[in-house]
Amino acid sequence: MSSPTVPTPVAYRWRGPFTDAEVGGLHAEAFGHAVVDDGWGARVSRLSLGWVVARDDVGLVGFVNVVWDGRLHAFVLDTAVAARARRQGIGARMVAVARDEASAAGCEWLHVDFEDGLREFYVDACGFAPTSAGLVRLRP
Repeated sequence: MSSPTVPTPVAYRWRGPFTDAEVGGLHAEAFGHAVVDDGWGARVSRLSLGWVVARDDVGLVGFVNVVWDGRLHAFVLDTAVAARARRQGIGARMVAVARDEASAAGCEWLHVDFEDGLREFYVDACGFAPTSAGLVRLRP
């Protein structure tokens, strides 16, 4: 009989270091696409208010990007947790760090768009209020 796996401690870091390969692989796993070299480091450094990385003793287990309008509105994008570490509260904790850091930067609003299947996570676990929103697909 095997013993249950005990989760290892996870460290959360605002604007924490990561490699493009780490985030590219995590994003591909979380969103079900092939790994591509998207130049994550250069892109988030240039366009984002910040990001949160989550690491355990094995490596990167989570990432969330926070973009902003430069003043009052911040937006959560690309929340990703490794399959091996899901259902442990890692995603909700990363969003909480993002919320705290966006507030500390002077933002008044934190937005997120999500598919219906993620409603429980973003509304119940992360405390977002449901709102009406609009979306236009620009490319097929």
